[in-house]
Amino acid sequence: MAVEAAYDPGPGPVGGPAIVLAHGFSGDLRRPHLRRAARVFAQRTAVVTFSFRGHGGSGGHSTVGDREVLDLAAAVEWARSLGHTRVATVGFSMGGSVVLRHAASHGGRTEARVDAVVAVSAPARWFYRGTAPMRRLHWVVTRRAGRVVGRLGLRTRIHPREWDPVPPSPTESVPLIAPTPLLIVHGDRDPYFPVDHPRMLAAAAGDSAELWLEPGMGHAEHAADDALLGRIATWVTASWTSATAE
Repeated sequence: MAVEAAYDPGPGPVGGPAIVLAHGFSGDLRRPHLRRAARVFAQRTAVVTFSFRGHGGSGGHSTVGDREVLDLAAAVEWARSLGHTRVATVGFSMGGSVVLRHAASHGGRTEARVDAVVAVSAPARWFYRGTAPMRRLHWVVTRRAGRVVGRLGLRTRIHPREWDPVPPSPTESVPLIAPTPLLIVHGDRDPYFPVDHPRMLAAAAGDSAELWLEPGMGHAEHAADDALLGRIATWVTASWTSATAE
């Protein structure tokens, strides 16, 4: 399966730090909001963007956050193959859950290891149906007619099989990320996941995570304005500076 990816070397030195962006469900590297995020981050550092399986120009079918961990690992390994010795992952919504699980499961593997993790608008637990947008999303994913809507309307090809086994939840994953720096970002007006999700993630991570609850912010890359993205970039570069000093 081929994964569509793009690279912006940014203003830094060759082989300097890089950020890998992981989009949300039904996104891809060509969507305007992800491109905007990439442009903001590229003012500070190199940026790798890619489309998860079943999205955009990538092959395969979306598993809605399960095997997408392998796609992210491939993108991180590609960044390191380009000479970047420090790599951070920034994920939105589904991508946020993926960066958490990836950091928890690839810590001992040098090529796929990350040096900082940012999860924006990520769920804390699977199968959540507590909001109307999530109930609609579950219909798209679990029903045959919904998957047709996903393919034709959202340009997202969804795998028809259920998870087997069910992967560890984001809440189960975050305690395994330390000592890698972790930032959890969430809007207090998120229509998909209310604020108990980021609070659960932060509580599970303990003192090893930083939590930003953003007033007035909605969901994921669509709601992350340039100012917030700039603050995230500053946090990432500060975490690298801190790690270097140590």
